Amino acid sequence: TPGFELYVAGALEDSRRLCSFIYRSLGAITETVVTLDTHQAFQIFHAPLLIDPEGGHPAPYTLVSTDDVRTGRWRIDPEVAEGLGIESDADEHLHAYVEALARGGKYDLTIWPFHAMLGGIGHALVSAIEEALFFHAIARRAQTRVEVKGRNPLTEHYSVLGPEVLTGSRGKLLGERNTALVEHLRSFDAVIVAGQAKSHCVAWTVEDLLADAPELAPRLYLLEDCSSPVVVPGAVDYTEDAERAFTGFAAAGAHVVRSAEPLTAWPGPIGAALVG
Repeated sequence: TPGFELYVAGALEDSRRLCSFIYRSLGAITETVVTLDTHQAFQIFHAPLLIDPEGGHPAPYTLVSTDDVRTGRWRIDPEVAEGLGIESDADEHLHAYVEALARGGKYDLTIWPFHAMLGGIGHALVSAIEEALFFHAIARRAQTRVEVKGRNPLTEHYSVLGPEVLTGSRGKLLGERNTALVEHLRSFDAVIVAGQAKSHCVAWTVEDLLADAPELAPRLYLLEDCSSPVVVPGAVDYTEDAERAFTGFAAAGAHVVRSAEPLTAWPGPIGAALVG
């Protein structure tokens, strides 16, 4: 997709900084948790799932609103619906889905370029990060915890703590809240967050975490220089959304920090513990 490589370049620079942070902080990081977006060709946010009255597909970064679905501008391709086993309620599901997104007050349904495709190289961690996590696991004798998300084709799954829409139009379960991970994170003295994208998966994971476990806010650290918002020149720019989200997290008590700062200089429990 034109411009997408610029976002990828920014994410790779974030990865370099994150790797350096992991190696420098081996003595302080007791465990690592990674999330893996996991997609296939036909997902509700991929162009081939939707068609217009002429049989065309939406372009990447198209926003699909409730009006678009109500007026028939976009619908689920009946042949794809049959392959997914949802032919009897495909249109009903799409109507209910975009309405649920609208009620939630977040973005309209967004059509994304193919990414994190199951079985492909894009599903893997950046190799340098995988190596850093492996090194950490061996050095600290602590298995990396891997959280897979996004496999249900009928819902988006930005936050690792749950999909955007939990139930389909007829009450069919599309996913569940990841309460086990919330409880696990509650057990740590501090939780450090980094990754992609700052405007979407990172922001909505943190939002969910603060909603489910608000007492974690003083123990939550956001590495702002190890995350980037989605910015594709000429298409979308979610910089302001990301900054607004991080400002809100800071107001809720979380700490926005930078990876190059010594941990002893960080506010809250980490700095106090290391200095003490």
